[in-house]
Amino acid sequence: MPEPYDLVVIGAGPGGYVGAIRAAQLGLRTAIVERDKVGGTCLHYGCIPTKAMLYTAEILDELRRGKDLGIVTNGLSLDLAAVHARKERVVDKLHKGVQFLMRKNKIDVFQGEARFVNSGEIAVALADGSETGLKAKHFLIATGSAPRSVPGITIDNERIIDSTAALALREVPRSIAILGAGPVGVEMASVFRAFGSEVTLIELLPTVVPLEDEEIGQQLQRAFERRGIKVHTGSTAERAERSGDGLTITLRKGNETSTITADYLLVAVGRAPVYKELAPEEAGVTIERGAVQVDENLRTATPTIFAIGDVLGRPFRLAHVASDEAIFVAESIAGEAPPIDYNTVPRPTFSIPQVATMGLSEKQARESGREVKVGRFPFQANSKATIEDATEGLVKVVADAQAGEILGIHMIGFGVTELLAEGVAVKYLEGTINELGSAVHSHPTLAEALKEAALDAQGRALHI
Repeated sequence: MPEPYDLVVIGAGPGGYVGAIRAAQLGLRTAIVERDKVGGTCLHYGCIPTKAMLYTAEILDELRRGKDLGIVTNGLSLDLAAVHARKERVVDKLHKGVQFLMRKNKIDVFQGEARFVNSGEIAVALADGSETGLKAKHFLIATGSAPRSVPGITIDNERIIDSTAALALREVPRSIAILGAGPVGVEMASVFRAFGSEVTLIELLPTVVPLEDEEIGQQLQRAFERRGIKVHTGSTAERAERSGDGLTITLRKGNETSTITADYLLVAVGRAPVYKELAPEEAGVTIERGAVQVDENLRTATPTIFAIGDVLGRPFRLAHVASDEAIFVAESIAGEAPPIDYNTVPRPTFSIPQVATMGLSEKQARESGREVKVGRFPFQANSKATIEDATEGLVKVVADAQAGEILGIHMIGFGVTELLAEGVAVKYLEGTINELGSAVHSHPTLAEALKEAALDAQGRALHI
């Protein structure tokens, strides 16, 4: 058995491997255990391959309207094999980058399945069939999550598939139904619609992207419907039965049922924390409501064991949140760490059009008892959006009416996942709508819409 480490990280996703790097930078002797490949689900089966395919989808949409831009294309078609080949090149390049970072920072990597023996030791069943033990002063659980389903729907990854199987399809489905209109559901709906599939989106709650501001969800639904995506909100799938080469899916909305047919049903209703194989109870780690429990400093019931990311079972499962939580843990072990401000966490959704949000929705802000000001600016009135024929969507700023404090920013439109960074920085620095509206913005840029929304919240908008 190797000498005890200062920190052993279990799980090498964007939380685990980033935490391991920061720990090593701080002089901690660090190891990481990963049962698959460093980079985790996000790099190999989730965020990165999805966005690679979405980029192709966005370009395809652009080319289809090329005539309006003075570009003539003949015989435009999609080569799905080439799409997959490019996606795999992107993933492989980034995977090699993470492997290099492990070597550069002298982090010991163990490929295998970890299991707690006690609070200070894990057993690792290595990929080569052998087993080793690792002792550490501290452990970080970063095992992430896996797709889950709903009662009556069993994922077989033949016709009823999860997101990993959807990304691996080698033919564009003639039709696909998607259960769940959260980030995964709406991103996959965007991909398959751009690729030519008939898409039906099914969501139990009243709006798509239901954890976001209601107005943004309504706008996204209208945008989807204009693209020919069928949307059933307030509905769920009760069962899916094989019918020839496809499925007959029974939907329920209130007391009424109906059926639709599709080649595939993609189940995108969320993800469940992964921890059972780890045997956390052997180390005194508390599990409640199917998730690892931690305090405000991300410590479990065993003070030397921390947990971050999806395994905590929080509503917003975001790679960048896991990364920052892991950095916080590494810095806490090494000394002091500034607390994470979850109110400034950006929440990007890479649908077509994109959604990008931060902080409180308008409804949440009003329910908090505050007096609220709301500013809006449509991209239809923005010069750069008009130039790029990207006038769909808006920027919405929610602010405290008295102090001007920014409570939330909500956007839908082309490129807004990049545009949100300015709002995050302003809020993190405790800026107000007055400062955001007064800052000079380049012209013509999409960013001017953020300035104008802040001005609108003050009754000072110039271009609407």
